[in-house]
Amino acid sequence: MQHQRNCISKRRPLANVVLIMGLLSTLPSLTVKAADAGPEVAEQVRLDFDIPAQPLADALDAFSAQSGYQVIYNASELSGQSSVTVQGTYSAGEAIRGLLSASAAQLSQPNASSFVIILPATAGNSLQLDALSISGKAPGSTTEGTGLYTTYSSSSSTRLNLSLKETPQALTVMTRQRLDDQKLTTLNEVLEQTPGITASHTSISAENNTYWSRGFQINNFEIDGVPTSSRIDNSTHYTAMYDRVEIVRGATGLISGTGTPSATINLIRKRPTFEPQASVSAEAGSWDRYGLGVDVSGPLTEAGNVRGRLVLDYKDQKYWVDRMSSDAALVYGITEFDLTESTLLTLGFSYANTHTNAPLRAGFPAYFSNGRKTDFSRSTNSSPDWAYYDRKVTNLFGSVEHTFDNGWSAKVELSHTQNSFDQLTSYLNGSIDQQTGEGAYLYPNRWTGTPRQDTLDAYVTGPFSLFGREHELIVGTTFSRYREHTPERGGWYGPWTGYDGTIDNFFTWDGSGPRPDTTPVGKSLIDENQYAAFLTSRFHVTDNTHLILGSRVTDWKRENETIGYSGDNRKDSQNRHGIFLPYAGLVYDLNDTWSLYGSYTKIFNPQQYGMKDTNNKALDPQEGVGYELGVKGSFNDDKLNASLALFKIEQDNLAVYLRDPDIYTLEQGTTTEGIELSLDGELAQGWQAMAGYAYSVSTDQDERRIVTNIPRHSIKTFTSYRLPGALSKLTVGGGVNWQSKYGQDLHTFTQGSFAVVNLMTRYDVTRDLSVKLNLNNVLDKKYYGYADSWVVYGEPRNVMTSMEYRF
Repeated sequence: MQHQRNCISKRRPLANVVLIMGLLSTLPSLTVKAADAGPEVAEQVRLDFDIPAQPLADALDAFSAQSGYQVIYNASELSGQSSVTVQGTYSAGEAIRGLLSASAAQLSQPNASSFVIILPATAGNSLQLDALSISGKAPGSTTEGTGLYTTYSSSSSTRLNLSLKETPQALTVMTRQRLDDQKLTTLNEVLEQTPGITASHTSISAENNTYWSRGFQINNFEIDGVPTSSRIDNSTHYTAMYDRVEIVRGATGLISGTGTPSATINLIRKRPTFEPQASVSAEAGSWDRYGLGVDVSGPLTEAGNVRGRLVLDYKDQKYWVDRMSSDAALVYGITEFDLTESTLLTLGFSYANTHTNAPLRAGFPAYFSNGRKTDFSRSTNSSPDWAYYDRKVTNLFGSVEHTFDNGWSAKVELSHTQNSFDQLTSYLNGSIDQQTGEGAYLYPNRWTGTPRQDTLDAYVTGPFSLFGREHELIVGTTFSRYREHTPERGGWYGPWTGYDGTIDNFFTWDGSGPRPDTTPVGKSLIDENQYAAFLTSRFHVTDNTHLILGSRVTDWKRENETIGYSGDNRKDSQNRHGIFLPYAGLVYDLNDTWSLYGSYTKIFNPQQYGMKDTNNKALDPQEGVGYELGVKGSFNDDKLNASLALFKIEQDNLAVYLRDPDIYTLEQGTTTEGIELSLDGELAQGWQAMAGYAYSVSTDQDERRIVTNIPRHSIKTFTSYRLPGALSKLTVGGGVNWQSKYGQDLHTFTQGSFAVVNLMTRYDVTRDLSVKLNLNNVLDKKYYGYADSWVVYGEPRNVMTSMEYRF
């Protein structure tokens, strides 16, 4: 089995790290090594080295331990390579170049504290990319420790491990460095900052938010490439347990089972490291927001054949709206067992517990009763004191991976996810008098349940020869079983149900009001099964032409039943069998830098549960086709990626909101067209950047614009720069998010175009201790995160300070 080694120091059991962690956390490091400084200063810092000639991988381990630098390489690539003796006083750069002088390996430095080792065969690819690697941890895919805003490879589009330039779809990777720099601690915050994604904030926090790409709502979520139901509270994932978040825009039926034309969000977990490492972090910010985190990883045995990782994260925070608060705790653990040199067993779990008090939902009416626009304070909360939202998400997973002698690999993964939720929330309804504040009333509802999902994912992948060339093949199957059995409480509570939530004067309201009786009146059952088999081949037609052909056959069935205790029962069933989802992608390499690509896929996307037509019937799935053409470029040894994508989506059964409660109409013959541009990665040494522009417009069969609740244009940028020379311990950064107006035509309220500016600065006190300041919405722009007949304000100006101590 091939592993990417990420070497930091001499291997020791993880237990030793845990034992000394408490003591070391109280002592600032007094040793300043070359890695404390920027590359220019580091070359001037002299260190003592004593590294005898030996296998190159072992020599690099010794170099890492003696210098404090991180060295990234693929151990299998260095097999048979040897080092020369390096003994004496040298700079870090001189020492590692000396170690490599008798080998074919070459050197690059992605940031001030890391080196990447490559072979001449991979020149132009900073790491040898094995298209057949599995687990999302193939050489070049892991972003932790690289300091980059891009990755060398990804398998989120086709499951084949490809560089971004070789992937025939638009792809954005929010790396560990980007998550850390901008302090993006939840998936909700990540998607807010991702180019090409629009977040619709129908609530504060993430309880009821939606995310859109290419004119459609995103419902496809995956963890390590394994699909997970959108009803398992995906938007509140905490990023402390993830190495990166990969966003594939466009239809991805080949890997997700359903080909929603928007995007697929793939969260890649952190893995145990071969070398011991640990960190503690703390944060404090505006509105009394506080947090603590611990991340410990490394070998659990002297031989290193068992490795583990434990991540703990806790948040306690208030918000810019009155009376709202929340606390959240995350525990993530994962262990890898090398059963043999070719067989890897992985076992893990995660548990996230979140409690929110007085969560704001849907905000305020856009207009007073006299027709004038409302202008409430951003601190006003329309939620009563007794409202709450509790959720506990538990995930258990295990996998076995085996690499055969002929180069083929196989993987089987089982996962079980349970989302226990209990929410009693209220919307503000009615029409408010601008003079007296009368006319508003509470409109509450309560939902509880414990939806569960079990997933089996298995596949094999390997090379094969045809017409004198070697190609790649992957074939597999996925089975998903989703169950949700929840109490029914009669729907929304209003005056017509006997509940009186009248607010006498909303301007002076303090959050008080009667709590409704939520005694169940029945129960609701949802059973959804999906089985799929898939096959993908990558053919190297010529040295410059690569053809990806794939298909997925899906069986899908959903049954839902409502059982009333008074005898009122309703049952509905939907199913599709043998849905064939073809995929084709063609990549042509113009040269070592640029490639042209095109892709085609079919769309099949079951509508979200609860969406019905005017006859109260469940909506038919979306169906259609998607096309994409583009050009991609790779620079700076693949540390910088650029792309331009043109897309067109044709589909039937597009659900367009009509009225409450969850009534939609289906549009036929709709078309969405657009363009996306992106630039991600290292512009120069120490300078990272991510920038993206997206445009899309949807029209019906009469060419009238539809889906107007999202902007047509958006730009998202963020950059960080480590200062050179004597200021190399200081990193500064910032970015701008801009979007055009939206909400016109089909809606009663329009949000004008606006821009939000964010800044950050980080100072490395020592090699192990860093402090950071994030300033968000610097200009304190007042805008709506959601705008329709009801509006929700976006986040005001705020600050977050944080520190991290690494062992």
